[in-house]
Amino acid sequence: MAKERLQKVMAEAGIASRRHCEEMIQQGLVKVNGAQVTALPVLVDPQQDRIIVSGRRLRFEPKVYFLQNKPKNVVCTNYDPQGRRRAVDLLRGVKERVYPVGRLDADSKGLLILTNDGELANLLTHPRYGVVKTYVAEIDGRITGEELGKLKKGVYFAEGRASAEQVRILRRGPKRSLLEISLREGRNRQVRRMLLRLGHPVRQLTRVRIGRLTLRGLGPGKYRPLTDAEVKSLRRSVQEAQKSKKQDGPGKKHKHSKQKKHSGVSKKKSHAKR
Repeated sequence: MAKERLQKVMAEAGIASRRHCEEMIQQGLVKVNGAQVTALPVLVDPQQDRIIVSGRRLRFEPKVYFLQNKPKNVVCTNYDPQGRRRAVDLLRGVKERVYPVGRLDADSKGLLILTNDGELANLLTHPRYGVVKTYVAEIDGRITGEELGKLKKGVYFAEGRASAEQVRILRRGPKRSLLEISLREGRNRQVRRMLLRLGHPVRQLTRVRIGRLTLRGLGPGKYRPLTDAEVKSLRRSVQEAQKSKKQDGPGKKHKHSKQKKHSGVSKKKSHAKR
């Protein structure tokens, strides 16, 4: 069998997301054939190599998928040195080792997918695929139309520009506003940071949709298994997001090439006049 990256193998076994698996490797929590590994990349054969994570032998389980309505003050990590309440602690009776897909900070609540399917988790969280995630944010102050435009156009952070796919005002008053914001990106605390940059601190943030999945019928702290149809729907959301990006790409390139050509013609004419 061809060798694979260690963090990918760990994620597919339901240890954690690929990013978190990388952190666990670097923290010295993983051994391969008795030797501790801390530097990446590490290539392994999951059928031949003996992989130990936090003292436990890596084993592969059937793929399972759960939808949870995460309450506030619950963290989306399986490894928390501070001992805080974790999203996986709410999955009573689930024997498989699952982990949360993507970020939803402790101060936020709402839709969360938990699975041991590393491939699907990567598809849903990687910026390359851009699956739409929708949030409802209660903010301080009265947001303006100009500020909505800025959210769509993009707000600049140290790591680059962050923008909203769609923004809709649900309620607007002199002291509070309620917004629905959809993102294709997944930067850390992105919604909160974007709105704070515009002078509107977020008082409450709820993720209400991922692709076609919603919180309908799921109370705070409750969870349920995803149906086969819902898992297929998530995979379709990835395919649709990829298709949308491909359609946008050629158009932008075409426009850019036309601009360059036009620019070149202008210079020729200008030179001839001289």
